[in-house]
Amino acid sequence: MDKQAVPVIDAPPKRRRRTSGGFTLRDVAKLAGVAPITASRALNNPDSVSEPILQRVREAVERTGYVPNLLAGGLASKRSKLVAAVVPTVAGSVFLDMVQSLTESLAASGYQLMLGQSGYENSREDALLEAIIGRRPDGVVLTGIMRSDQGRRRLLASGIPIVETWDLTPTPIDMLVGFSHEAIGSAVADYLYQRGRRRVATISANDERAVRRNQAFSHAALALGMGAPGAAAVPSCIVPAPTTVGSGRSGLRDLLAQDPCIDAVFCSSDMLALGVITEAQAQGIAIPGRVAVVGLGDQAFARDLHPALTSVQIDGAAIGSTAAQLIIARAEGKVVAEKVRDIGFTIVERASG
Repeated sequence: MDKQAVPVIDAPPKRRRRTSGGFTLRDVAKLAGVAPITASRALNNPDSVSEPILQRVREAVERTGYVPNLLAGGLASKRSKLVAAVVPTVAGSVFLDMVQSLTESLAASGYQLMLGQSGYENSREDALLEAIIGRRPDGVVLTGIMRSDQGRRRLLASGIPIVETWDLTPTPIDMLVGFSHEAIGSAVADYLYQRGRRRVATISANDERAVRRNQAFSHAALALGMGAPGAAAVPSCIVPAPTTVGSGRSGLRDLLAQDPCIDAVFCSSDMLALGVITEAQAQGIAIPGRVAVVGLGDQAFARDLHPALTSVQIDGAAIGSTAAQLIIARAEGKVVAEKVRDIGFTIVERASG
């Protein structure tokens, strides 16, 4: 047997002081008994080296704990295989389906997801985007439409593929996967009108998308004659985002103080709707006999409530998978013909209204 073919692996070399710290590819190559270029091929293109060499490099990586510098390795191809997503919050569940689908769809093509949290007031969004752009990901997925002029300029100047989601506009920065909040508001008003409700009200979060839904609902309801005689707007309660069960409970008390005759409440989230149902039961108000309740998000608990919650269903999984497809296509140099995708929504009717 040729002893040169399988050299003995010695103890890992002592770590030298470097400004960057840690072991380098050169250390891994020396430990494996191969040239640095061979070690690089073994890590980045395993099929290009023999099985014995591949095994030695992997053993050296395991012993040193070496992690390849993906950014440096991607400089030649100008691809990081990293996609960044920005969501308002990870505390609630409304965006989880999108994030899960986005993660899985990207991973299937060898991409990884980096997640950032901007907050509902978008106060951190510009700073977060600056940090993301500096890392040169292969794509950025935003929740909502970018309304900051500074943010739009930076994203446009970066040349990075961008997908805005959870909204609809004819003028996206780049690409868009979403739905119309105004259409949801109008559709829910019509839904309640068709079911005989005439004194409707709303509880809405104070974020910009929820406010637009709320306004569209109010305008449509008044046009259908669904309000107190002479009223300029339907009763409304605005609460901080992210919404809570407590906000729903206090919101119903507020609405009843404004108009004791309300017979339906449209909530900007299922969490608010859960609070409304809880407060109604505490007050002995029959749902839906006395007051109908409609939520938004069709969360997993909606069907298990008593009464089961009528809710507006948004296909978050479809948003995530479609956004991933658009990012990957652009990252691979393909032309995206249909840059705006409207996935729509569905009102899922259950016992609450």
